Amino acid sequence: MSPFRSRAATKTATPTPAPAPAHERSDWDGPQIPPVARFAHGSRVPGWDDAVDLTKDPAVVPDPASTPVPATLRATIEEAMARYPDRHSASIPALHAAQAEHGWCSPEAIEQVAAVMRVTPAYLTSVATFYDMLVTVPKGAHDVFVCTNISCSLRGADELYEAMNEAAEMDDDITVRSFECLGACDIAPMASVDGEYIGPLEPADAKRIVEDLQAGRPVLEAKQLRHRPCADPGAAG
Repeated sequence: MSPFRSRAATKTATPTPAPAPAHERSDWDGPQIPPVARFAHGSRVPGWDDAVDLTKDPAVVPDPASTPVPATLRATIEEAMARYPDRHSASIPALHAAQAEHGWCSPEAIEQVAAVMRVTPAYLTSVATFYDMLVTVPKGAHDVFVCTNISCSLRGADELYEAMNEAAEMDDDITVRSFECLGACDIAPMASVDGEYIGPLEPADAKRIVEDLQAGRPVLEAKQLRHRPCADPGAAG
């Protein structure tokens, strides 16, 4: 038989279902592990839910002369652009600056960045909707990203995430989101609170995180990554 299958054969072939994880099999006698919460499409993260609006007019670059931009935001964007030979490379820092100015990447914020960078809002929207730390819907002033990837999940991140959502439920100023990976497996389970890496965390820490944010205090200072001992004293600071 030829090692190459035809396109028709590929289309009609029935996929072989993946074997169930060991702890989900009927003959499993090990510790019971709760099932991982997933969205309908099978992923732990929501994915892209907004369809493209094909009725919109073709994208154009906003007119700098008629697009008001805060002076500090303009200066920050121009400084970022000056770092790169291609101005498009400044998109992420420029959008971060706009998000800090407006609270989120609103249509107005994206329009302002586009006017300074001389790109279309559609281009910047494609960037803003790709990266999890840029948001295109209104959010609270404080961001709590709970890492729910494998290392953190195995150490209780799902319970931590639930506790964090419950603790912040009544505070619209705090946005809690699960995050696929924050790259800090050594302090799992962990979270990023307004950019500060904190861990290892327990569900009981969720209430304290909310209280510290509401009071304007450093959040769980003793568990902040920056205060952990370093194996190389010369690398500290």
